Amino acid sequence: MATTKKFRVAHLTACLLLVVLLSEYRAHASDEQTKTVEFDVRPGGTMYTFTESIGEYECAFSFSAQGGTNEKWLMSVGLDEDNRHFSCSVWRPTGKSYLFFTSFKMEMKGAKVEYANASSQVAMAAGQRDVELNSEEYTIEESAVTHTEGKFKAQLSKVMAVGRTRHVEL
Repeated sequence: MATTKKFRVAHLTACLLLVVLLSEYRAHASDEQTKTVEFDVRPGGTMYTFTESIGEYECAFSFSAQGGTNEKWLMSVGLDEDNRHFSCSVWRPTGKSYLFFTSFKMEMKGAKVEYANASSQVAMAAGQRDVELNSEEYTIEESAVTHTEGKFKAQLSKVMAVGRTRHVEL
């Protein structure tokens, strides 16, 4: 029980940190430091990769899905004003995907992941919350967020990560 409470407190703290970072990031971001693009998530069991970058920083989302038809998804990448944090978000703008994902991996190049999460459903109205995946369904690595083989339940609507860049002050 104590471990669960510690995990929840740590998770809440990480979420609050993310909100602060994203708020500060949005307040200071310019058009050159953010980019949002639309792409198709296709079923068929084939591994696809969609990549977007800003300067030397890159986000690649690789996936394989089954069922349904193509879905429109969005990818946003951005840098904070001092280039210390790179963020990447991939999500289904209508809230829930009807595809069954057999695998996914979001990889950041040029940044080390400090915080990440994944959701099976995205909140679409005030008062709603994203439905997060169980922590055992995905793995956070040094530069990637990936499904956990045998634990991932095939439902995905959003993946996001914030990473510290290798930016050096002169």
